[in-house]
Amino acid sequence: MKLNHEFALFAVGGLIGFVVDAGVVTLLVRLAHVNPYAGRVISFLLAATVTWWWNRSHTFAARHSGRTVFSEWLHWMALMSGGAAVNYAVYVACLIEFPSWHQWPALAVAVGSVLAALVNFVSARTLLFRRSKTHP
Repeated sequence: MKLNHEFALFAVGGLIGFVVDAGVVTLLVRLAHVNPYAGRVISFLLAATVTWWWNRSHTFAARHSGRTVFSEWLHWMALMSGGAAVNYAVYVACLIEFPSWHQWPALAVAVGSVLAALVNFVSARTLLFRRSKTHP
């Protein structure tokens, strides 16, 4: 699959992940009164799982990891930790810089997500889904 097409599908998966991430953290903060920092850890784990499913099923459907499904998911979560570190650092910086965003943490999620997307795409494509699937 062409790189541009993969990146476009990765972006769609990222948007889906953003909706899950921002939606969950917002619900946790506003309805359950969870601390926005702890809530973000929970929302990230859910969003990363959703994006793993999307990307293995769509973005990198023509590639394989050579791993079992569970091992692939664990590897995905480990790789996404690099992007998550960038994402979370930016998220925290936004909440510190803009205290009013504590009530609307989705704004900080958006800023962090955009900056981490490139890190995540490169690591997913080059370290996990690096092999093309061969057809008999």
